[in-house]
Amino acid sequence: MISLSGNSGAPHSSANVGVIGYTLGGGVSFLGRKYGLSASNVRAIAHPSVTADGRRATAMRFGDSRVQALAGALCQTVGAVTGITNRSLRALMTGLLGAPYSMAQASYDLARLARNGLITRRPHANTYDLTPDGLKFAIFYTKVHDRVLAPLFTAGQPPAPPQLRDALRAIEQHIDARLASARLPMAA
Repeated sequence: MISLSGNSGAPHSSANVGVIGYTLGGGVSFLGRKYGLSASNVRAIAHPSVTADGRRATAMRFGDSRVQALAGALCQTVGAVTGITNRSLRALMTGLLGAPYSMAQASYDLARLARNGLITRRPHANTYDLTPDGLKFAIFYTKVHDRVLAPLFTAGQPPAPPQLRDALRAIEQHIDARLASARLPMAA
């Protein structure tokens, strides 16, 4: 896949590339070695791109609740011999999102996953199978979110040690200052 911006640098490997640098294309971290994802793989999935046949593949942005639920749904269907259908995806996504998930949303997401090369459609059927890249995507997105980001976000709550809460506040202040200097609006 080619990025819409035309950028495609060769990733470098380093033992000290962090999760954020890794997801932004800064190199190959221990996660890449363990789960088989390189920075270019993550970039191709996390940013809009164009497929070989000229179709636009929308981004699967890390941290987006719907994308995270899709990754979780793919993890739950890895061993399923029956594959992924619109109906099975709707059932899984409704449970993971805790909100209604329509047939149109499932169709859109199945097409989105297929264009990003994460699932393939079985011939003459409305059933999809997870690709090796799809498995890597599902494992990487769910593990990083559940094991790294979720604990970090809850670390700012009162049960966390005061030093950790202070460090997170300092990081938040630096991010706010950087956004202000770039004149980007802050989220509520």
